[in-house]
Amino acid sequence: QVQLQESGPGLVKPSQTLSLTCTVSGSSITTNPHYWSWIRQPPGKGLEWIGFIDGSGTTYYIPSLKRRTSISRDTSKNQFTLQLSSVTPEDTAVYFCARGSDYGHILPFYWGQGTQVAVSS
Repeated sequence: QVQLQESGPGLVKPSQTLSLTCTVSGSSITTNPHYWSWIRQPPGKGLEWIGFIDGSGTTYYIPSLKRRTSISRDTSKNQFTLQLSSVTPEDTAVYFCARGSDYGHILPFYWGQGTQVAVSS
């Protein structure tokens, strides 16, 4: 059973870097073809896909966030990490980590519970 769990600070100050970790069990983050994504949902808005890292370590970020985003991984811990720099209050959201389906689809199928992050001074 694939399980994902987000962890990280719930409050970040403006201009700082938001850093979240996703701990995975039941699936190896180095297996292809699997896609490990970060998604967020700002208050009162829909889901926004941030980007992914695949089993080979290749990353993709959506253009609007690419300049500020980095997704990396620690294969020894079976974890992958999101870093979002120069945050503003507009980055306040529930952040989810997710994996695509067992058939290798990119679209998230297995989801973590999500973690609330507020950007405020």
